Amino acid sequence: MSRIGDVFSRRKRPAFIGFTVAGDPDRDTSIRAAMALIDGGTDILELGIPFSDPVADGQTIQKADERSLAAGTTVDMVFDIVRELRKRTDVPIVFLVYYNMVYRRGIDQFYKEARGAGVDGILVADMPVEESDDMYETALRYGIDPIFLVTQTTSDERIRRIAARARGYLYLVAVLGVTGVRDTVSSGAIDLLQRVRRNTTVPLALGFGISLPEHARICAQAGADGIIVGSAIVTIIEKERENPDSMARNLKTYVTQMKKAF
Repeated sequence: MSRIGDVFSRRKRPAFIGFTVAGDPDRDTSIRAAMALIDGGTDILELGIPFSDPVADGQTIQKADERSLAAGTTVDMVFDIVRELRKRTDVPIVFLVYYNMVYRRGIDQFYKEARGAGVDGILVADMPVEESDDMYETALRYGIDPIFLVTQTTSDERIRRIAARARGYLYLVAVLGVTGVRDTVSSGAIDLLQRVRRNTTVPLALGFGISLPEHARICAQAGADGIIVGSAIVTIIEKERENPDSMARNLKTYVTQMKKAF
């Protein structure tokens, strides 16, 4: 069983999955932010590899990508960040990446290096399941969980097709649109959770727009196996990037408070 699978198999409550952009605002601060999330109780760490055209992301994460790229972050540096984190933690690490970076490096080479660095799962945000053969087979060959997105507009037939390839967990998009903090959890998110549940036993994690303890509580009560938070975390990093000590404290406190909700 993978490290991701182990998280879900032994937990009685939903897993907290925290997202941050690798290299935001710089290498060392992003490592400190990641460790603060883990110290606060993050069960799975999602690391975004910064990209110039992150089509699934809203303004908050786009700005984080821009800060990271401006600081000189490269794919090589992101692998280095994972290796550094692996010296300090066994928490599962998932890449959220766009296909251009995988293609440019070469699919086999990218997954080989990811496995060597200590990555447990990879979600390619702009890769439809219909075109994922090469990456799916390569992921399995290197023991990396291929993670896929499911949205509210995904048909039941396509959900079954995605679920047949999913490992680790399925990332359910809780909103119609891009990432970003929202005021409420939509009824569509809960409907999606229930619809996907009928088609798979793979753990289901809700993300996009979840930022408050009451959001997490609603998702947990609806039966989510995981709660994914990104923009709210990235906002803390943005506001506190000039004061790493305060940033680390606030990130740790945020995760702790979110987990208390479920």
